[in-house]
Amino acid sequence: MTGKLRRYHAAVWDEPLIMEQGAPGRRGTVPPAPIEGSGIDDLVPAAMRRRIPPALPEAAEPDVLRHYLHLSQQTMGMLGISLFGTCTMKYNPRVNELLAARDQIAEIHPHQDDSTVQGLLEIVHEFDLMLRELSGMGRFVFQAGGGAAAAYIHACVTRAYHQSRGELAQRREIITTAQAHPCNPATAAAAGFTVITLPVERDGYASVDALRAAVSERTASLMINNPDDMGIYNPHIKEWVDIVHEAGGLCFYDHANFNGVMGRIRAAELGFDACMFMLHKTFGVPKGGGGPAVGAYGCSAELEPFLPGPLVVDTGSGYARKENEAGVGRVREFLGNLPQVVKGYSWLLAMGADGIREAADISVLANNYMESRLLAIPGVTKSFDHLPLRRLEMTRFSLAEFTEQTGVNAVDVQNRMTDFGIDAFWLSHEPWIVPEPFTPEAGEAWSIEDIDYWIDVLEHVLEEGRSDPAMVKSAPHNQVVAQLDGSSLDDPARWATTWRAYQRKNS
Repeated sequence: MTGKLRRYHAAVWDEPLIMEQGAPGRRGTVPPAPIEGSGIDDLVPAAMRRRIPPALPEAAEPDVLRHYLHLSQQTMGMLGISLFGTCTMKYNPRVNELLAARDQIAEIHPHQDDSTVQGLLEIVHEFDLMLRELSGMGRFVFQAGGGAAAAYIHACVTRAYHQSRGELAQRREIITTAQAHPCNPATAAAAGFTVITLPVERDGYASVDALRAAVSERTASLMINNPDDMGIYNPHIKEWVDIVHEAGGLCFYDHANFNGVMGRIRAAELGFDACMFMLHKTFGVPKGGGGPAVGAYGCSAELEPFLPGPLVVDTGSGYARKENEAGVGRVREFLGNLPQVVKGYSWLLAMGADGIREAADISVLANNYMESRLLAIPGVTKSFDHLPLRRLEMTRFSLAEFTEQTGVNAVDVQNRMTDFGIDAFWLSHEPWIVPEPFTPEAGEAWSIEDIDYWIDVLEHVLEEGRSDPAMVKSAPHNQVVAQLDGSSLDDPARWATTWRAYQRKNS
C-alpha cells in the first residue's frame, strides 16, 4: 500500500419520508389570494379541477430544507472517490451548471419563435460543427436521451435508408459482437432487425473470418464500439468496415469509449457512416439515471436526409429550426436536452483541441498505471491477460481467482469498499466473458493520490477477505444502510415505489 487508509463513516439520520413530516396548515410560503373579479378561477375548466385536494406534505421551509440536507449528507457524492468504470465519470464543472441555470436557457419555452432563441440555436449549431470536426461526420442531432437512444436512432436511420433503396425486405440483419455495448443489439432488435452476435476470440475481439462468414446480402449494418469494453482496440477495424460496405451494409461506431482516443481517431476516416458520443461520459456533462443524459448522433451526408428533426440550420442571417420531412421522426421531444448540450459545448470550448488530446493521453496513462498496481495484488487478474497489448481507457479485471480461494465475490468486495469512502466499482456488462468482473476507470479527472487511495482500499479489502471473510461478506458497516435482505424484492405485496402504494399495502 502507498498510504494510510482514512477513517470514514457516513452520516446516518433516521429520516422519515417527506410525506410523513409536517402538520396541517404549515406552509413555506403563502401566496396572495386572487383579486376578486380577476377571472383566474375561470382559467381552469371545471371538468379539469380537482374534486379532492392533492395529498401533499404540509411543511415549513426550514423543515423541508433540513430534510433534504439530511438526505444529501447520506449520499456519498463528491465525498467519495469514484473510479466508476465504463462511464468515464468526469468532474462536472460548476460554471457549466451556472450557465445552464441562466434564464436565457432554463426559462425558455420550446415553442418560442426562433428569433427569440437565437443564442441557444447558435450553440446547438456550433456544437454540431465541433463534433463534426472530432468525427468527420456530416451532421449531428441531440434528441437522443442517452447512448442507447442514439443507437436506436441509427437502427431507425438504417431502416429508412434501405427502405429508400428498395432493399429493406432483404436487409434484415445487424451484426455486432459479444463485447459490444448491449444497447447495440437491443436497439437493433427493437427496430425489427435480426441480430447476429460475433463471439470474442483469443485476440480479445471477433476475427475478420467470423465477420466475413456473417456478412451477406442480408446485412443492414454493423454496430460496434472500438475500443470495446475490454479496453482492446481492434486493429482490423478498417478492414471490417470495408467488408460490410462491400456487401452494401452501413457501419455505426459506438463511441461510448471515446475518452482514450479523443483527438486521435475520426470515425469517418475509418470509413464509418455514423457514430454517437455520450455527452454525459466524454464531455463533462452530469449523468443521472436517464434524465440529464444526451447521446449525440452523427452521420454522413448520405444519411442526413433520414435524421430525426427538427434540425438547426444557419440561414445566413441567423439560425432556424427546420423539419426533416424525409426523416425517421422524433425520438424525443423538440431538440433534446439542450441545457446539457450547453454544458458539453462549454466543456469543449474550455478544453480546445490540445486539451482533449492531453486529456486522452492522461486517461490512457492513468489507466495503465492503475493496471500495473492492480495486477500486483494477489487474486486480481485481467481479461485476456495473455495479450501483451497495452489497454486504452477501459480494462475488465476479474476477482475469480480470489473468489475461488476465499468465497468472497466481487459484490462483497464492492460493498466493503464503500466503508472506506469509495464509490462502488462497476461490475461489467459481460460476466459471461469475465467472471467476477470489476471495471475501474481513472479517466483524466482523478489525481495520482486518488487513484492510489482507491487501489489501497481494494488491496486492504482483499487482504481482509482472506483473514476475515465474514467482515467483507456482511458489509457495508459504515454506510447509511446495512446489507439489505433481498428476499422480498420479488414480492409485489411487499415493495412499494409510491407513497400511495405504500399506504395501501401498509394500512
